[in-house]
Amino acid sequence: MSRLRRWFVPALGLAVTAGVLVAPAASAAPAPSCDTTSAPYTYVVLYKPGQPVGQVDSELKAKCGAKVAYYPEIGVAVASSRNADFAQRIGVNRAYSGGKDVAGAAASRASIGAVGRLEETTSTPAGEGDLSAEQWDMRAIKAPEANKVNPGSRSVTVGVLDSGIDAKHPALAAAVDPKASAGCVTGAADPAPGAWAPTNSDHGTHVAGTIAGKDTARGFTGIAPGVRLASVKVVSDGGYIFPESAVCGFMWAAQHKFAVTNNSYYIDPGMFYCAKEPGDAAAFEAVRRAVSFATGRGVLSVAAAGNAGFDIPKQTTDPNRPHKVDGSCAILPGGLDGVVTVSSVGYAGTKASYSNFGRHAVEVTAPGGDGAQLPPPGQGAGCPLSTTVFGGPYGTKCGTSMASPHAAGVAALLASRYAGAPPAVLTRLLEAGSDAVPCGSDVPTCSGPDRDNSYYGHGRVNALHAVK
Repeated sequence: MSRLRRWFVPALGLAVTAGVLVAPAASAAPAPSCDTTSAPYTYVVLYKPGQPVGQVDSELKAKCGAKVAYYPEIGVAVASSRNADFAQRIGVNRAYSGGKDVAGAAASRASIGAVGRLEETTSTPAGEGDLSAEQWDMRAIKAPEANKVNPGSRSVTVGVLDSGIDAKHPALAAAVDPKASAGCVTGAADPAPGAWAPTNSDHGTHVAGTIAGKDTARGFTGIAPGVRLASVKVVSDGGYIFPESAVCGFMWAAQHKFAVTNNSYYIDPGMFYCAKEPGDAAAFEAVRRAVSFATGRGVLSVAAAGNAGFDIPKQTTDPNRPHKVDGSCAILPGGLDGVVTVSSVGYAGTKASYSNFGRHAVEVTAPGGDGAQLPPPGQGAGCPLSTTVFGGPYGTKCGTSMASPHAAGVAALLASRYAGAPPAVLTRLLEAGSDAVPCGSDVPTCSGPDRDNSYYGHGRVNALHAVK
């Protein structure tokens, strides 16, 4: 359950008729003062769902923009414009550019949370030989036992919305479905292999291995090695995930009938997007519509809780941008209705020091690793082991990014067992099959009962319970 339980309808720049967003009439003539030399930025722009594409094209042209993509099912366009005042021409509650915000703030990667965006805190190469002993995270959720009962169905596809998957990796080659993969960095889906392959980050490859990797020669096995994976690249080479990329990813997932998506990121340049704030309102609503559309088409979205170490519902400021945070704000996509948000635990089974948490902001928890919770010698590092691209075929990473695919993998097993089950049912099954993790009497920041508390939600996911 998310902390935000209402729909937001942007008011400025749109007429409202019987609760439906209606775009104002647009002039067919181009604006006389369009900038033709400045660098372009990409925007999400809101329209009434089903708005004819001709009307969208006309308005964008008249206001010095050009269409990159249009999703009529949800009334969201992706547009490019060189004009610094493009959002003002459209209406600041209808248009937003994360890229322009980042450039305008002239922020360094460190100041806007480069580590937090991909939820990654450490990366080390794995050793040689059989790797199964190092997979303590799989044993913690009983994945090896589950694999013997049901490794997952080939009719189930998990979309990895991330930095791309290495489809040539020996543990992933049999799982990745090129026909279901696409690059979404620009906001328009591109199915060319080069558009969805990793370039300078193996974050998505690591996530993918946790969900469905299988390498018999090295003794490495993910949670649901029988399911298919789709590489949906939403992370730019600069490490950013902007609203238009996420919208494209969720729409691609809906159109291709994925059972589950994993989202180990938050949308830049947040952390929080506030439904009442100009600019934020357009981004918030665009992503909300895309997630809602995907959910309505049978896609269960699973997301990382974040690595800032705070209580999400009690946060009053955005660490990345200087604005207040209240009940109308959410970390996207994790804070949206219908999204399963996952906190992280380490080897000892307690909350990782970096993991965000929050009562009714976290549904379940899963192994994400913690450098302070080290396994015994011979059982691997404190961070989960999985597939990598750079520095070797296997390596370890810590973060809620690593916890989220554990939950997504278990959800994929549930989708395999209960074919056609809607997202709400899969969510209830995932929660009910999790192992309760109590707060503990010496943890004052954790609140709630054993099966519904602020650190662990309904508990640690259990793969064996998903298959029997």
